[in-house]
Amino acid sequence: VGVVYIGDVSDKGYTYAHHQGILAMQEALGLTDDQIIIKRNVTEDAACETALRELVEQGCQVIFGCSFGYMDYMAELAEEYPEVIFSHCSGYKSNETNFNNYFGRIYEARYLAGIAAGLKTETNHLGYVAAMSLPEVNYSMDAYFMGAKSVNPDVTMTVKYTNTWYDPTLERQAADALLDLGCDVIAQHQDTAMPVIAAEEKGVWACGYNADMTEDAPKAHLVAPIWNWGVYYTEAVQQVIDGTWKPENVLLGMQEGLCALSPISENCAEGTKEKIAEVEEQILSGEFGVFEGPITDNEGNVQVAEGVTLTPEEILQVNWLCEGITVG
Repeated sequence: VGVVYIGDVSDKGYTYAHHQGILAMQEALGLTDDQIIIKRNVTEDAACETALRELVEQGCQVIFGCSFGYMDYMAELAEEYPEVIFSHCSGYKSNETNFNNYFGRIYEARYLAGIAAGLKTETNHLGYVAAMSLPEVNYSMDAYFMGAKSVNPDVTMTVKYTNTWYDPTLERQAADALLDLGCDVIAQHQDTAMPVIAAEEKGVWACGYNADMTEDAPKAHLVAPIWNWGVYYTEAVQQVIDGTWKPENVLLGMQEGLCALSPISENCAEGTKEKIAEVEEQILSGEFGVFEGPITDNEGNVQVAEGVTLTPEEILQVNWLCEGITVG
């Protein structure tokens, strides 16, 4: 098993969450340490191709690439090495033989985190540190904001893009800039805990991402949408072992256990736990689909008509921002 990480497992966020999933898979399937080869801190450029080729040469039968920008490199090498399985996180490319993509309906947990933010804010001004202006980031941001707005109609949100998935310094600078604007709850689509740490130092609140970040900011952290990547890694590697793996794209959510919400911290407003439990039950039962119309974007266009609910496949293509969100 080969794995390519964009960061280090010490980031307390994105790479840490993937690594916990790999460890869970290893334990569940009884693999030894020498059966798993990990490449850390691999940038989304020629370094990715080099890492992938090294994993192939080292005999990996399945390779997981854990960052969006690895997609084209994995697509190319999948054609070159049809005997090796390439599985890519968060992308949209695949083939019919040995290349698939996997991700989760993280927008479900994002919506729930937004409820915590909407109930906690005192300024009604939320801040969001975002990596890239891509569908994955933007639909997640929309879901979070709609969750906040569902319990606080007066809320607005300012977003700052860093144009990088992993850069602790830039993540911190973007968070500080939002805090200077008066945002009193910071959320993020970034790989490290720097935005929640910035919020704590400012004496306000934050929603983390990828993993429970309460330990990093115990006085500020509200709740975080988190990933249980072991659900997918265990299933996929078992299929490789059994010879039953198929090049099918995978999209799992809270119902399947891939996405979840971290424990609700004591920093949350009174009634948060009950409200989140109520909506979570509706999501799990299929009664509520998050992107339910009417939804208007921040340019005044109706993107989802009244009575319409976007399918998961349609949500993955959302690249507009909801009314009430401003890019700062």
